[in-house]
Amino acid sequence: MSPAPHSHARRHAFTFLNGRAREGVTVISRRSLLKASLAGWAGLSLPDLLRLRAELSPQRPALRRSKSVILLWMTGGPSHIDMWDVKPDMPSEIRGPFKDIPTKLPGVHLCEYLPKQAALMDKFTLIRSVDCRDSNHEPDHVMQTGHRAATPRTNPQGHLYPSIGSAVARFRGPNHPGLPAHVVLNLKDKSHIAGAGWLGQAYNPFLGDNVDRLFRLPAGLTLDRLQNRRTLLQQMDQLRTDLDASGQMEATDRFAQQAFDLVAGSRAQEAFDLSRESARMRERYGSHDWCQQALLARRLVQAGVSFVTLDLSNHSASGTWDTHGDNIPPYGGIWNGLRPLLPVFDHLITTLVQDLEEQGLLQDTLVLAMGEFGRTPKLGTQGSTDGRDHWPVVMSVCLAGGEFRHGQVIGSSTRDGGEIDQRPVTPGDLAATLYHHLGIPLDTTFTDHQGRPIFLVENGAPLRELL
Repeated sequence: MSPAPHSHARRHAFTFLNGRAREGVTVISRRSLLKASLAGWAGLSLPDLLRLRAELSPQRPALRRSKSVILLWMTGGPSHIDMWDVKPDMPSEIRGPFKDIPTKLPGVHLCEYLPKQAALMDKFTLIRSVDCRDSNHEPDHVMQTGHRAATPRTNPQGHLYPSIGSAVARFRGPNHPGLPAHVVLNLKDKSHIAGAGWLGQAYNPFLGDNVDRLFRLPAGLTLDRLQNRRTLLQQMDQLRTDLDASGQMEATDRFAQQAFDLVAGSRAQEAFDLSRESARMRERYGSHDWCQQALLARRLVQAGVSFVTLDLSNHSASGTWDTHGDNIPPYGGIWNGLRPLLPVFDHLITTLVQDLEEQGLLQDTLVLAMGEFGRTPKLGTQGSTDGRDHWPVVMSVCLAGGEFRHGQVIGSSTRDGGEIDQRPVTPGDLAATLYHHLGIPLDTTFTDHQGRPIFLVENGAPLRELL
């Protein structure tokens, strides 16, 4: 015997919505069902809609805590020998012009221009054995994706591997539905960051530099009028969205939702508004643009952004840390190019870590500082007397926070800093460590344009020394 027309015997995917319950709208026909659908979805607030999307997504894990990552992207490739992996016993053409200083960790020395980090080394982990082969200056970076194939110079599809930040946007989302999942700050050139690639345009990072324009409404346009227009466009565009195979409509819809909530939602406006910080806190970070952007990064993760990338660069070339030599502008060499950057970076990273700890955010926020590769063991490359060229053989990276065990050095390079000596760490290992921190399963896959699955983590595992 078939069930009665209005019984609940037939189960379906939307049973939890109680669509046949008489709560002001009674569904009795296909026409009224359409009306009820439009009225119901249009009546949801944007945070409710995004929350419902997250709940319905079968690939996004349940959010237990507001985990986040701040990536300090040292665009251009910082010199490991002149920062975190000093070689004081080597000849001057290898050790460089800087002296070394002891740190809070016995036997561990840093560059003399990193005194604040040296005093706070129990909060940090240095990795001196990162295998950065195949990494280069590209719009998509091996180190930002965790995939060695993400290099367009040798792989025509290299630009399609998604950045870790875009993967976080896809498989985790923001910690608060009224904010973007991945925000990029201080972006000097699009070539400095990787995009969403195969994940689709909807998961490209939100550029923080666009915020001021978003918050300014055209003359005569109120939030009520903007809401009415948005609701109408959503209803009219639904059929086109269903038929769109390129993904452009999905991306447009997602960006429109994001932009609307940034304009209408006080949480987003407050997060991006540095004037809400006390004068004392802003002075504590300092007036340098990088440092003020670091303060903004803290505000964003505090408000609910999952992944913040800060482009530590001053120009749109291949990066401020690309210290080839004084005779190769605009980079400068180790003395005139790198030396002025180090006190700024030292102040930035230590202030950020201490502030995160005081705000109760450090255990849930992983801070990672790195670039594309290291620099050559010897000074004087490319006809300079004071520069170092690219060295995609070994590099150093720095981590703090994230409920990991810090106050240690992982791995080592050879005596001259030119090769990995002990404990190689791959880009996949770093990516796996970030995904582990964020609660994203390491066996997660995405598909290329032919529908073939690709693992999010390639040849990598979370660093056991940190766990």
